Amino acid sequence: MTDSTTPTPEADQTPDKGTALLEFRKVNTHYGAVHILKDVDLAIYPGELVCLLGGNASGKSTTLKTLLGMVTPTSGDVVLDGEIVNDKPISYRVERGITMVPENRRLFKRLSVLENLQLGAYLRSDKDGIAADMQHIFELFPRVEERLGQKAGTLSGGEQQMVAIGRALMSRPRVLLMDEPSMGLAPALVQVNFELIEQIHEDGMAIFMVEQNANMALSIADRGWVIQTGRVVLDDTADVLLVHPELRASYLGGRDER
Repeated sequence: MTDSTTPTPEADQTPDKGTALLEFRKVNTHYGAVHILKDVDLAIYPGELVCLLGGNASGKSTTLKTLLGMVTPTSGDVVLDGEIVNDKPISYRVERGITMVPENRRLFKRLSVLENLQLGAYLRSDKDGIAADMQHIFELFPRVEERLGQKAGTLSGGEQQMVAIGRALMSRPRVLLMDEPSMGLAPALVQVNFELIEQIHEDGMAIFMVEQNANMALSIADRGWVIQTGRVVLDDTADVLLVHPELRASYLGGRDER
């Protein structure tokens, strides 16, 4: 498989995108003595939708956790809008514009839909902005507005995913991290889910997504990375990755790791 350090013709022709919103610079992470991420470089630019692909135990979820601040790198830097944030807590990163839609939604099931959405804005104090963003959520997800008083745990999987995305958007992020957004959804809802993600992206949101349904992810993404045993081994446009024979044989449709 092509090594990420070898520039491809596509990469050589990529125009300057300006300053990255979120970066890894030679990031290494460990769980105890186990070396998970190994000299990982990546960059997410304003307005991009980028997906991360890989097999079991490849480092995908650890990448998300390190970006958000749940895991601290043992070396290298996590850079948010030009600032090294290795020692910054999750709350600081959320205030600066990172938020995540976690795997399996992770809603507060005993709270109402409205309360879950309000929790997404817990670091904000701009009441008018919060109200405007809440209205935007209702426009994106009319079904969510219909169920505001309902306990989140009583919703269908598709409805819970809408609430989880809405809760994340209520923090007014600049970069939206998504961990397996189609996991647990009925097949009929997967296409709808990706259409909603694509719409959010088209509104200008930068999105970094780990997704088991690699074909669907690449079909709406701008770029993709492939990570293998903690190293990025392929970095290219989504169009190129979709037809990459070795990638198709090894990773498309693969499951997540840890």
